[in-house]
Amino acid sequence: MLTEKQKTFFEKLKELYKNEALPSFETLAKEFGFKHKNSIWQYFNKLKEENLITEKNNRFYINKEQLGAVLFSSAVKAGFASVADDYIEKRVSLDESFKINSPSTFLFTVSGDSMIDLGIFEGDKVIVQKSNTAKDGDIVIAFIDGGYTIKTYRSKNGKVWLQPANSNYPDLYPKEQLVIFGIAQGIVRKF
Repeated sequence: MLTEKQKTFFEKLKELYKNEALPSFETLAKEFGFKHKNSIWQYFNKLKEENLITEKNNRFYINKEQLGAVLFSSAVKAGFASVADDYIEKRVSLDESFKINSPSTFLFTVSGDSMIDLGIFEGDKVIVQKSNTAKDGDIVIAFIDGGYTIKTYRSKNGKVWLQPANSNYPDLYPKEQLVIFGIAQGIVRKF
């Protein structure tokens, strides 16, 4: 079990370094205001003992199970309120769930309201997996006739077009060019 000082130290490590390799004891001692790097070594021994950090190739990392948001096993009702279970199922990291650390995953900020009927609103961050192909019904980021857009990819009888999710906008049929940049995997929204 960690002391309050050890918990505070660990939380600051998570905040500063997330899934990066942790710096040297000497660097951490300076950053955290310790007089001696031996103090950092003592903290690390306790954190290793509690399985909060791991060592790989002579480098320390925060255990991935300690990163991300907490996922509760009980759902939250959107209707009438109910008693919530206090059971934590696991921690969920958007990095892992959407492979955000992958060099082929990107975030885009949505501008406009052409996808509101699918719950994609202006200001949302769309998580996109790079792909130059799509299948009918995929939500895509595409370059069409000189501009990028997010729409639903449609294909029927050899014809391809992009469909908005707002009846105020027409379907987009490419006149010159349609290049798929990637497939939307999810959205992140701040209130």
